[in-house]
Amino acid sequence: MTETIEGEGCGPHCACGAPGREQFLTLQPRPAEAAPAPQAGSTHSIAQVQIPAGTFLMGDSSGDRNPGDGETPLHEVTIDAFSIDATSVTNDAFAAFVAATGYRTEAETFGFSAVFHLALAAAQEDILGQPPGTPWWLGVRGADWAHPGGSESSIEGLGDHPVVHVSWNDAMAYCEWAGRRLPTEAEWEYASRGGLHAKKYPWGDDDVDDGGWRVNIWQGTFPRENTLDDGFLTTAPVRTFEPNGYGLWQTVGNVWEWCADWYDPTYYERSESANPTGAASGTSRVLRGGSFLCHISYCNRYRNSARSQNTPDSSMGNAGFRTVAL
Repeated sequence: MTETIEGEGCGPHCACGAPGREQFLTLQPRPAEAAPAPQAGSTHSIAQVQIPAGTFLMGDSSGDRNPGDGETPLHEVTIDAFSIDATSVTNDAFAAFVAATGYRTEAETFGFSAVFHLALAAAQEDILGQPPGTPWWLGVRGADWAHPGGSESSIEGLGDHPVVHVSWNDAMAYCEWAGRRLPTEAEWEYASRGGLHAKKYPWGDDDVDDGGWRVNIWQGTFPRENTLDDGFLTTAPVRTFEPNGYGLWQTVGNVWEWCADWYDPTYYERSESANPTGAASGTSRVLRGGSFLCHISYCNRYRNSARSQNTPDSSMGNAGFRTVAL
């Protein structure tokens, strides 16, 4: 297949997450095989951070919101104390889950996942196609959490990188095994802010490159050229850069993180004021934090308040998760 990439961005409503899996399913039908159910009783190896109870201003106060994402209205939210992973779940941690349970991710049971074109490590015949509107994303047969670029890649030497190519359903399976849960969207934003009031980033309002790069995002011209000023084309180790005031690493940039909530762009208009859990139903789940593909010209969602979403069965090379204690 000859790769064609047209356009440098997709407008104000797009995100650096991949298209939903249904856009790829027109290219490749789903195999019938299902993953085995995980069994509880694990050792969750990710370090924990205790987040104190408190009240914060949720939503965008910087004016950098993306139209249609639902980052407003600003509203006060009170959160009970909770314990959250200091980092995204790593390849090593996810490998322990797979070894203990035999679990197969949806990328494996579907037979493909979404790979960014510059991260491809697979034969041309493994490329199923490119969804319309986002031709820098490829449906790649054999891409999964252990083969993030495709069948010719591996996670050797990447044990401390965030696991990717996990769907929301996969993240929930890990949580069931680990005796944990995904954070609510409100918990995630409260923790990402690190105790700072109404700031754009976990470290405050300083630019991402002020005094050296603070986050793993795209530099250069998206989606063709990454100058690698921050040192990374794709994922970085989970303890790269500096933690926020609560001790959380890389809540923005690096990889999108699944949250528990159904996504609704109008939810903030009726959100509960204490421990909100999101819309009662929906078709997609919330993703937070942006990723290594975010760029100011295309997806400036590497901010505390930024929101995105995808269907629960979708997986991609720039989305992972972190967990919260029950």
